[in-house]
Amino acid sequence: MWQRIQTLYLALALACTVWCALGFGRTAFVVLSCIAGVLELLALTTYRFRVFQMRTAVLAALVLIGLQAWVGIVYFASEDKSAFGIVTVLPAIAAILDFLAARGILADEMLVRSASRLRSSKKKK
Repeated sequence: MWQRIQTLYLALALACTVWCALGFGRTAFVVLSCIAGVLELLALTTYRFRVFQMRTAVLAALVLIGLQAWVGIVYFASEDKSAFGIVTVLPAIAAILDFLAARGILADEMLVRSASRLRSSKKKK
């Protein structure tokens, strides 16, 4: 499980999401961060089901992009800009890591399918 790069991407994204959930003061931001965190944890633990893992990673990334857009809107509408720090960019970083993990999972799935195709063609001969 840990020897694949996508697992490390998902673990780093989960750490960013947890840090994000702990750093936000608004309840709605925390709820969206927790939803994305649960999806990333699910993607991290379902490494045997690559298609499901890829879909949950992409869904977590989409939730994080929505959260980042909402944080950006609140940031630019706010008068007090000093209330925002590194926590405001963590959803974007986690979303990028999720997309990188999904790309790695897709590459693994394509490799497994091509190997299965080669094995099945050997049996027919």
